[in-house]
Amino acid sequence: MTTARPASAGHSEDDLLRSQQYGLLARALGAAPDSGFLTALAGLSGDSSTALGRAYDAVAARAAQADVAAVEREYFELFIGVGRGELLPYASFYLTGFLNERPLADLRADLARLGLARAEGRHEPEDHIAFLMEVMAGLAGGAFGAPNLDEQTFFARHIAPWAVQFFDDLAQAPSADFYRPLAEVGRIFIEIEARAFALSD
Repeated sequence: MTTARPASAGHSEDDLLRSQQYGLLARALGAAPDSGFLTALAGLSGDSSTALGRAYDAVAARAAQADVAAVEREYFELFIGVGRGELLPYASFYLTGFLNERPLADLRADLARLGLARAEGRHEPEDHIAFLMEVMAGLAGGAFGAPNLDEQTFFARHIAPWAVQFFDDLAQAPSADFYRPLAEVGRIFIEIEARAFALSD
């Protein structure tokens, strides 16, 4: 994804924390974690009084014990595979059963309104879950300035209809081990976001 504006100083601390959570999911789902990312995850500490906090604690514990090569293999089996991975993390597939369908075209139209485009060298279609998390990180954190499309609309159109189901599937995928607690973080966080946006209507 390409952007040209710095984060907005006018966004709240809560918005910046939300942006960081979206960014974490984008990084975790966009490529196999390297040793530096695993170390960062191992240092996370959640609020044990909340489901999301406990899920983050589980991610930290799993990351602290993770082997980089094993996690790379897991990522390959889940998302790439020989022919295809266990999961197809694309909105088009989840919403229509096929790749490169109308949800992708609708997303590209909204990305154009935001002034965003897929970065050179990135070949995944833009409706990949990691790309969508990256866009939400930018919207929540103000990285796009004053966009022509608000984050609630983007979330409702491109994430709410399928992301929880994706994270449920990821948690149950045969190869999921390191990614199982991350899937729980994703599911809970998206459900929290959906409720918060609903209350703001």
